[in-house]
This record gives sequence, C-alpha cells and structure tokens, in this order.
Amino acid sequence: MTREEVYEIFSKFAVDDEFVSAEPFGGGHINDTYLVVCKNSKYTLQQLNHHVFREPEHVMHNIRLVTEHLAAQIRAAGGDPLRETLNIVRTRDGNTHYYDGQRGFYRVFTFVDGARSYPKVETPVHFYNAARAFAKFQKQLAGFRAGDLYETIPNFHNTVSRYKDLLLAIDYDKAGRCAFVESEIAFVRERRDLCHVVVDAIEEGSVPIRVTHNDTKYDNILIDDATGEAICIIDLDTVMPGSMLYDYGDSLRFGTNAGAEDDRDLSRVYCRMDLFEEFTRGYLEVLGPNLTPREIELMPLAGRLITFECGMRFLTDFLNGDVYFKIHRPSHNLDRARAQFKLVQDMENRYDEMVAIVQKYKERYCHD
Repeated sequence: MTREEVYEIFSKFAVDDEFVSAEPFGGGHINDTYLVVCKNSKYTLQQLNHHVFREPEHVMHNIRLVTEHLAAQIRAAGGDPLRETLNIVRTRDGNTHYYDGQRGFYRVFTFVDGARSYPKVETPVHFYNAARAFAKFQKQLAGFRAGDLYETIPNFHNTVSRYKDLLLAIDYDKAGRCAFVESEIAFVRERRDLCHVVVDAIEEGSVPIRVTHNDTKYDNILIDDATGEAICIIDLDTVMPGSMLYDYGDSLRFGTNAGAEDDRDLSRVYCRMDLFEEFTRGYLEVLGPNLTPREIELMPLAGRLITFECGMRFLTDFLNGDVYFKIHRPSHNLDRARAQFKLVQDMENRYDEMVAIVQKYKERYCHD
C-alpha cells in the first residue's frame, strides 16, 4: 500500500496522535505489516490474510481474550502490560478490527519500542530467555479455558491431517511438479507413522489440550535491546487449543537450525545441540512441574515432528502451485521443504542426545 492508503486505513482506528510516516515492516510469510510512526507514538498496522484466516473475527476474538487475560496476569505480578503483551487498538467505533470492502481486514497494535525480534538466534542466552518466555506464556494461560477459543486454522498442527493434505496434493498434481520431487515424497512416506504420535497421545488423554501459541518461531518474540531478556510474545493469530509439544517443537525447529529455513546449501542445515539444551533448560525450568509424564517423554521427539510437519506443508504448497506461503524465488517452497527434511534427518541422528538432555533437566526441575 502507498503511504496515503495506509493513512486512510489507520485513520479508522482510535489514535489521537499526528500521523507522520508508514513503511513495510517485518518479514512474515502470511500477513502484510506496516510500522506507523506518529508524533508521540508508534503502532503496527497489519492486513490480515483472509485466504489463510477464513474467519478474521475468530482470530481477533482469540487475541482479545488472551491478551486481556495476559494483561491481568502481568499487572498482578507487578509487570508492565503495555510492554509485556500485545495491546489491541480499537477502531473509532469500538471494534477490534476494520474491514475495508475492497482490500480486506486490518488491525492495529501498539508498538513495543526498545525491543526487536531476531531472524536467527545470535547468542545462546537469548534462546534460553526465549524458552523461559514461551514457557511463561503457557503458565500464564494455564487457568484460561482452551474451549473458549476458536480453532482459527482447523487441524493446524494435526500431522495426520497434514499428511493427508500432501497425499491429495500428490494425487491432483495441480502444478505438474510431482515428477521433480519423487525423493521428497518417498522421504515423507517412509516416516508416515511419525504423524500419529502426538495426535494419538491427545486422543488417549495422556497429552492434555492447553492454550498454545502454535507458531513459536524465534522471530515471534521480542528481545529487550538493553537487557537481552525476552519480554513479549507476538503474532498471536494461531493462539488456540493445542499441545505444548507443538510450541516446544516449533521453537526447536526454527531456533536450533544452524542454517536458514530455506537454505539451498543443505550442508549448513543441522540441529545445534547447544541451543537445544539451552531451550530445553529454560522451558523445563519454568514449565516442567506443570507437565504430564507423557508430555515430557515426547519432548525429544517434538522438534523432529514439527519440522517434519512444516516440511510437508512446504512440499504440499509447492505441489499446489505456491498458493499459501509467500515465495521470493522459483521453487522457494521446495527449498524450504528440503531444508526441513535435512533437519529432520539430523534430529533423527541426534535423538539419543536429545533424550539425555531432556532427562537431565527433568530430574532437575520436574516433580514425579
């Protein structure tokens, strides 16, 4: 959007400050985000991708309830809710979002200054602090009824469903690309049993449904510029009922990868065990006593499972003609899928090390 178009949308929100500038901000795969600078304040304005989020009202319902709950928890602990959680800016008529009949759905949040997200883990202590923050997020929401939230993307982390989606993409071969990815398809088929592990544990009740973020990439947390502390969890579009194993696993998928999520040089893609240990230490230190034995037992598998799931999603989108994730080059989704599958292989090779690390911090922080 042009500056004038951003201003037109932004003027619908209840901000009584002089508009100065607006520019694209961040590097998300799904939504378009703009940093809006006013004379005395800053905001993020986002256009919500309604092709991904078919019910934007449900997304904003979840975010409103969760951020209100978090703000109350933060205030009770003596913290600063304007800095430690997202804050929705209402429209001038009191809604959580604005709908433009031509361009779509928009929402505005106050901007947290003096903090930023990082595309990669720069120091191990940052990842340790991120683990503590994601675990604290879980702990703060422990008293929140998961049933009060909508499922904003049905079957988002249902790995059995994701596998079926891939099989359909293979059968239809809409973009005529199956012939180019036979080895990747074989890789997935060989590991189809992995898809059932957490889904089956949820169904049998040994893994409880909790309020989860479901997209716990390292760049979805704000790190304070001065202290290096992780202070605020962002990108709450997928907050909904789920398993903590999904949150823990997705953080490991994104944060421990020595390479890039879309790295074409697969020799650079492997799991950094020092970061795996730092994240596991921080996560169990905060949340360990609240977890069930089966959740802890499955933690060494969680990173591999979610990495495998994400690889399936990238491969599915490649076969469907790149209709879900933003791409920046031809075969971008295929590059992403290949990098995920390489990381899966490395995690398989390091599984015993992961078991030992989880056991180490289980003994230190968890109660039998």
